[in-house]
Amino acid sequence: MDEDSNVRVYLSGYADGEGCFCVTFNRSKRHKFGWEIRPSFSVSQNGDRSEVLVIYQTLFGCGTIRPDRSDRTLKFETRSVSDLATKVIPHFERYPLRSSKQNDFERFAAIVQLMQRGAHLTQDGFAEIVRLSAALNASSKKRFERTAITPEMNA
Repeated sequence: MDEDSNVRVYLSGYADGEGCFCVTFNRSKRHKFGWEIRPSFSVSQNGDRSEVLVIYQTLFGCGTIRPDRSDRTLKFETRSVSDLATKVIPHFERYPLRSSKQNDFERFAAIVQLMQRGAHLTQDGFAEIVRLSAALNASSKKRFERTAITPEMNA
């Protein structure tokens, strides 16, 4: 295996332990159905070991590194649907996760691909994204119960 492949395998393993594929919903008058859908991929690390975050940012060619005040770590994060679809998802398809987090990745990838195609702008697509997100990170606390997220037409 060449050096680039070794690094990519390492990053997938790192994400298996420290990464998060997340989709958040926020109420929004600006969005068609009254909800903003924000997919993101992130990994965290203590500040004195942040080199791995720089490797993610360099390899993916996107995202930001910022302090995470909730646990005093640094976080690499990307939220761009385009970057997620063209850079992050292809990486994890080629270098899959080895734990059950792979199931979260597959749901996340399906959501991002739906959004990339504009499905979130249709009632059926929006409902499918909400349905898929309900099982994503099932053990984590969600700000809005998925049953409370229903399309509300905004003028």
